[in-house]
Amino acid sequence: MDHPFIPGLELSRRFYYEAVRPLLHAHFGSLPHTAARIGGGSEVLGFDTARSADHEWGPRLQLFLRHHDADRHAARIGTMLSDKLPKTFCGHPTNFAAAGGSEHIRRMEVTTGPIFHRVEVTSLDAWFTNHLGFDPLDDVTTLDWLATPTQALAELTGGTVLHDETGELTSARARLIWYPEQIWRYVLACQWQRISQEEAFVGRCGEVGDELGSAVVSARLVRDLMRLTLLIHRRYPPYSKWLGSTFARIPFAATLTPVLTAALGATTWREREQHLATAYSAIAGQHNRLGLTEPVDPSTRHYHDRPFQVLRAERFSQALLAGITDAELRGLPLTGAVDQFADNTDLLVDRAATHAVTTALATPKPTPDV
Repeated sequence: MDHPFIPGLELSRRFYYEAVRPLLHAHFGSLPHTAARIGGGSEVLGFDTARSADHEWGPRLQLFLRHHDADRHAARIGTMLSDKLPKTFCGHPTNFAAAGGSEHIRRMEVTTGPIFHRVEVTSLDAWFTNHLGFDPLDDVTTLDWLATPTQALAELTGGTVLHDETGELTSARARLIWYPEQIWRYVLACQWQRISQEEAFVGRCGEVGDELGSAVVSARLVRDLMRLTLLIHRRYPPYSKWLGSTFARIPFAATLTPVLTAALGATTWREREQHLATAYSAIAGQHNRLGLTEPVDPSTRHYHDRPFQVLRAERFSQALLAGITDAELRGLPLTGAVDQFADNTDLLVDRAATHAVTTALATPKPTPDV
């Protein structure tokens, strides 16, 4: 279609106020509701472009009703919108057809019949349970925080709230805008620990002539350093597609990006090690500015008696752990939140699975009989 690109959040805003809300009022009166565009989608994080329109992008939003109203009216509202919404809005079809035969991935396509729209009508508690695995309007446990991928937290706290009659969505978003201080310490400690476990391998691989292996380890460390930097700057790290885009938005990225890029582009292990050492010290300085711990020496050093330059990142992990007073967190292994120890998409999108594996890791193991 030949029309100017409208960012998805702006399209959702217009769609709600100009199309959905008037129909809802005309057919259901002053039914209390919340309207938003949150959850999955590049536009929720503000990264959509004209390319995004090829699937799961377009005039779409969520309508949240009170629980008892959702039971009574959700299906009827969905049917009414299928019959009454305009076929196009701002030049975009409001109908979403299955893309490539998949019912789970849809794209805008004009229809002459009833519209398969993407206005999700449900209750807020049901949406929370499906998307997060818990309801943030109730008590949020340590397990809830750790079992929820940072992508899901970014999707809830990103996007836009269009209308919030009860204030419940606004309250939930404020509650989940960032980790509680003790959990933040723990997650940071676990991220530093990840780095400590591999930082010497860049040199060790290179020393035995394995430049490819050294480069792979270096790339893994760059990814972990980017995620660590986002955590330090109180940003939920998104999944891989948007990690670099999110990282680029923090001011410190202007300093760190050239160094990380050089580490990735290096052809010898000594060059990689040099650039990573610069990055380690710079990020260590950012850690010290947080004031969460006493200052930790940000300089690199040899790895024991081996000639590899490392930060000994476990020093930062230990300093953070020393400030954790929460007994539940102190008893946990240094595996961290679910996307610090798991990297499988099918797992991370399954809330029952993320809660199950996080619970399994957090459950103390019985002492074997001797």
